[in-house]
Amino acid sequence: MEFLTLSNGLKIPQIGFGVWQVDNETEAPAAVEEALRVGYRHIDTAATYGNEEGVAKGIAASGVAREDIFLTSKIWNDDVRAGRTKEAFQESLNRLNTDYLDLCLIHWPVDGIVEAWRALVELYNEGKIKSIGVSNFKEHHLEQLEAAGLMTPMINQIELHPQLPQQNFVNYLSDKGIHVEAWSPLMQGKFLDFDLFHQLAEKYGKSPSQIVLRWHLQLGRVALPKSITPSRIQENFNVFDFKLSSEDMDAIAKLATNVRMGPDPDEIQF
Repeated sequence: MEFLTLSNGLKIPQIGFGVWQVDNETEAPAAVEEALRVGYRHIDTAATYGNEEGVAKGIAASGVAREDIFLTSKIWNDDVRAGRTKEAFQESLNRLNTDYLDLCLIHWPVDGIVEAWRALVELYNEGKIKSIGVSNFKEHHLEQLEAAGLMTPMINQIELHPQLPQQNFVNYLSDKGIHVEAWSPLMQGKFLDFDLFHQLAEKYGKSPSQIVLRWHLQLGRVALPKSITPSRIQENFNVFDFKLSSEDMDAIAKLATNVRMGPDPDEIQF
């Protein structure tokens, strides 16, 4: 595993296991248990995924100690708007069968983010969360938190992949000491449409998905691939024994189109 160090000194594994659209009853317990067996120690879920209980079952079945797992969840939009961040946080703890989170994020920048962030800061200061951050925030959303005199988020989880590298924004975040987590790091499977990843896979003796994930790691980001297939779970984890050349990193950079696969944070309606 390779790690990044957050602004408060906490280390975060660069490869995390994402569970978006993973069924709570059967898929989440089995997938999380398998991911932990393979070697993942970073699990990323959210209240709105509806599978926090399944994640908890997978963790329990794995036999891996809670303190050895970096566990993330997120505060959903309705709770941010309703001003019930602390209540929603406790509900996530209950579903996850834990008494703390390693990271808690505001899921989207909807109305109420300043008060929601204030609540997360209070929970952090009380020791109930080891690190706090945001998700899908743009520069002007972060400026709202700064204008309120509140602490800077440690993480911003955003859509990020070879088609949407967001390099200028990533540079801005870096200047603020905010680390980047990439959701949909594998472009929801669309990376397979690019010949370059197949060519590089042959060159390095790796799979196309491993090439994409290695690109993320070398750029200093946390990547959150998702799969419920044991072979893919294993494959996505085995990215620490090779490095892409600078020429190949440059070739991947040329694939950028700046087209989103998910919603624009300024236009969300949910």
